[in-house]
Amino acid sequence: MSPIPASSEKRQHIVQTAYALFKRDGFHATGIDRIIAEADIAKMTMYRHFPSKEGLIAEVLGWRAQRFEHQLDQLALLETTPQQKIMTIFDWYGGWFQSPDFHGCLFAHALAEYGDPGHPVFKAVAEQKNGLQRRMCRLLEEVMPGDRAEAVASALLMLIEGASLLAQIGQADTAFENARQAACGLLGQPVAMQ
Repeated sequence: MSPIPASSEKRQHIVQTAYALFKRDGFHATGIDRIIAEADIAKMTMYRHFPSKEGLIAEVLGWRAQRFEHQLDQLALLETTPQQKIMTIFDWYGGWFQSPDFHGCLFAHALAEYGDPGHPVFKAVAEQKNGLQRRMCRLLEEVMPGDRAEAVASALLMLIEGASLLAQIGQADTAFENARQAACGLLGQPVAMQ
């Protein structure tokens, strides 16, 4: 395997630095000069990799979505039923809500700041949310008709999104338990508290 070019490393460093700042301070509140200072790079380096802040935001969201997808791919390898795999996704969210690194959903924050459906940031958010819904739908199609699987996957996504918001305003335990209980009901699973 060949070594990663320094240019790719620098680009990734910028993405990770911007991610930390966006997550903590928001997108509009975090200026390019702040990212440049925190990443300890030259302005020209920033603009060579990211000619626009919106392009950087879209890449940060894409990088975060890939990390999340990888985590879900690992969970999907478990030898369990489709319903149990979905409950494992809910349990992942419950653990995330308790993490000291939890500041709410970065994608929901991006949507709040960039609400134009034609904007690249909006499109990156929609891609991530739709991807999670499609993943759950594919799992459910193994055990129920397609139209029912779509409806249940949509309801499950709403539960996750609502629980994420409630967790952000300080109701993590209640939000998680209520969302998990409702998901168990939709999936016909016994309610087992974690």
